[in-house]
Amino acid sequence: MIGGNKISGTIPIELGNLTNLNTLYMDRNLLAGRIPPAIGNLTKLVILSLSTNNLSGPIPSSLGNLDQLNEIYLDANQLTDSIPKSLGNCIHLNKANFSCNNLKGRIPKELFSIASFTLALDLSHNSLTGPIPLEVGKLINLGVLNLSHNYFRSNIPTSLGNCLLLEHLHMEGNLLEGRITNSFANLKGLKEVDLSLNNLSGNIPNFFESFDSLYYLNLSYNNFDGPVPIDGLFSNKTEVFIQGNDKLCAKDPNLFLQVSPCLAHNSTRTSNSHLVRTILMIIAGIIVIISLVVSCLLLFWRKAHKTQLSTDHAKEKFRKVTYADLDKATDGFSPRNLVGRGRFGSVYKGKLEFEVNPVAIKVFNLDLRGGLKSFTTECDALRNLRHRNLVRVITSCSTINPFRNDFRALVFEYMPNGNLEKWLHPKSTSETLTLAQRICIASDVASSLEYLHDGCGNSIVHCDVKPSNILLDHAMTAHVTDFGIAEFLVCTTEKSKNSSSLSGLRGSIGYIAPEYGMGGRASTAGDVYSFGVLLLEMLTGKRPTDEIFKEGLSLPSFVNEAFPERIMEIVDSAILGQESEVESEPSDHRNIRSVIQLIKVALLCTVELPKHRIKMRQVASEIAYIWQVFSN
Repeated sequence: MIGGNKISGTIPIELGNLTNLNTLYMDRNLLAGRIPPAIGNLTKLVILSLSTNNLSGPIPSSLGNLDQLNEIYLDANQLTDSIPKSLGNCIHLNKANFSCNNLKGRIPKELFSIASFTLALDLSHNSLTGPIPLEVGKLINLGVLNLSHNYFRSNIPTSLGNCLLLEHLHMEGNLLEGRITNSFANLKGLKEVDLSLNNLSGNIPNFFESFDSLYYLNLSYNNFDGPVPIDGLFSNKTEVFIQGNDKLCAKDPNLFLQVSPCLAHNSTRTSNSHLVRTILMIIAGIIVIISLVVSCLLLFWRKAHKTQLSTDHAKEKFRKVTYADLDKATDGFSPRNLVGRGRFGSVYKGKLEFEVNPVAIKVFNLDLRGGLKSFTTECDALRNLRHRNLVRVITSCSTINPFRNDFRALVFEYMPNGNLEKWLHPKSTSETLTLAQRICIASDVASSLEYLHDGCGNSIVHCDVKPSNILLDHAMTAHVTDFGIAEFLVCTTEKSKNSSSLSGLRGSIGYIAPEYGMGGRASTAGDVYSFGVLLLEMLTGKRPTDEIFKEGLSLPSFVNEAFPERIMEIVDSAILGQESEVESEPSDHRNIRSVIQLIKVALLCTVELPKHRIKMRQVASEIAYIWQVFSN
């Protein structure tokens, strides 16, 4: 037992000569390199623990020779390739942990055919793919199964219902689809179930109400619909998590404040309710007709007065400023106060008399085609938005300048640390971002985009997510800015909620989703793609427009080719080797693990087909989880 001694170097091949060993603990060291196949000679081993090192390469198939093995721990390393089928020969295994590696491919059915598993099987936080094998039903004595945070894409197999002794089940953070199988009803001994961050649908089964041992149920961020059960576990709202399922409704609104109340229950429908419903339908019809007439009138009026509408609202809501005020604040729009240029105007630092802190004044170039529309769009977008990670608008100005030309400007809170672009590609090493700062910034941006897509009524697509549109305040908190080409998704159907009626090339070269280049509609999935590219840029230090990205090679495909075996070769060198504030774990190992998890998220964002990309709410939740693990 030599665990926890910070031993470095590689595992010596000669270790395979100790054929009488029955226990080998080498965990929590700084061991690197590959696991030598010679360990397969230790046929009397009962326990093998190599966890929490820097081991890389594949799991040797020779480990299948260890047919007396009861427990194996290879977690928290950098192991790659697929899980060898030969492990199915370890017929006495009762506990195995391969979590937090870079394992990929499908789970071999041979692993699920080991009937001796009684304690736990943990394959979480890898890059495993494919369906969950039907052979999972052979683990009839297993107590803990953790398949979370992989890329499994399938229904939950019905055979899982054969695992009658299962107590803890974790499948969160995958791409699982379909309904929760009825065979789940057999698993009455479950204590903890987490199926969050998937694409599961259908009703939440009522049989969970009868699970007396169940104390934790997380079904958040899926596509469940219908009423939430109210008995059993569901009567304690601190033990059930269902947020992020927009189609759910609550029979008892006091239990689940995060979902809408159900409108009616079948059991209470009487002849009186039919009468009430008929009256309501008539009233609703009248309201719809009136609404249509009013909408048409408003639409006509708005087309004639669109710019004036934005200006009038700004006057009502924000303090009025004149051209003279802004001219004085910027010392005559002096070049020395110029802090940036955008596609439709310039940004100046200024000081208004009624503001304690400096402000940023964005002056729109109305001579450019789209300049006036950009001003109107930003006014419309920012008027009712409130989020800590969106830039705060202070006021606006719509007037005539002394040269008798139209003048439009927006006044924002000034961000003293500039934009993310200068921090990702600094002129000096003093402006280098730490990994902790990068994770926090990524979390900030993801949170703001989640709000735009799902949290502010009608969805808003930013359409231009890139480093220069991410501003950093004095505390290095990120704020998304520049809504000049944003799109409003005002339709209510699920399909139209995800795309607008307008098409065309929208965004900045390198960050534009592939479907936009083929005339695709603006969509929330397009923002997800742009965010994924941004996240890859934050982790690799490479711009998506760098010269190496040509002839079909893009930043996402470049990273995907290196993932996971060579991923550390392409990561920004400024991230690696940074000192950790956590004493209990080597900083380089902690950093590497977090980087790999972030890259997995980014690659899920940049999948070619928009329908296969994860939602922004899942991205925000994943990065929040990565930060939680990193900071703790």
